[in-house]
Amino acid sequence: MNQFSLVITPESAGWGYSGLRVLELDGTETFSTGDAETLVLPLSGSCTVSVDDETFELTGRTGVFDAVTDFAYLPRDAEATVTGQGRFALPSAKTSKRLPARYGPAKGVPTELRGAGNCSRQVNNYCLPHTFDADQLLVCEVLTPGGNWSSYPPHKHDEAREGESELEEIYYFEVAGGGMGYQRVYGTAERPIDVLEEVRSGDVVLIPHGWHGPSMAAPGYDLYYLNVMAGPGPERAWLICDDPAHAWVRQTWESQDVDPRLPFGGAR
Repeated sequence: MNQFSLVITPESAGWGYSGLRVLELDGTETFSTGDAETLVLPLSGSCTVSVDDETFELTGRTGVFDAVTDFAYLPRDAEATVTGQGRFALPSAKTSKRLPARYGPAKGVPTELRGAGNCSRQVNNYCLPHTFDADQLLVCEVLTPGGNWSSYPPHKHDEAREGESELEEIYYFEVAGGGMGYQRVYGTAERPIDVLEEVRSGDVVLIPHGWHGPSMAAPGYDLYYLNVMAGPGPERAWLICDDPAHAWVRQTWESQDVDPRLPFGGAR
């Protein structure tokens, strides 16, 4: 039986561009991309994707902590059929431009280790300006060992200005071992927002604006999140601004080693 266990559209989120669905698949599902470019990104399992007379075989992975995965890019105004078994993220962004359907191999996904000490984390850069061509969509995933903090120092990207881009963001979480994590979002006096949420596997936090971070992995429970971003800017760019009150934390990493638990299995 197939179902979308999560559906976030720009309309349901109250913004203009970013969306995410999670497909629980055991068989075949056909859907339309509408006015959004979309990825088929396996969280667990494998599948075949058919779109625009193209067929892509996605090897996938057993789980989000095990390896990076291959993926498929679906253009707007397309009818796509996915056949297989597993859980698949469908991050999306509204766009007026139709690009060709394409396959993204796992070996082409750059993995980087950011931070140091208990701010160490791993970032898998699936669909960013320097890794994969799209019109508006930005997608990466972050894996944080238990007890560490990521999305830190807190940062924002809600203004179109020098060094910062305007992007709506979705955080989709999974937590190893049935544990929990925590996500902080806070705003400014002009644009207030105040969120401190416990998150478990399948939960999401929407970030329309404001400083976000840290994402906190409870000790003993590794934390995963998928970031989906898009915005109105003419340039597809991920430019962030650190909260000046906490930006100094970056300097402390120079004297610390990266957490030896990284990278997670299968990463390069």
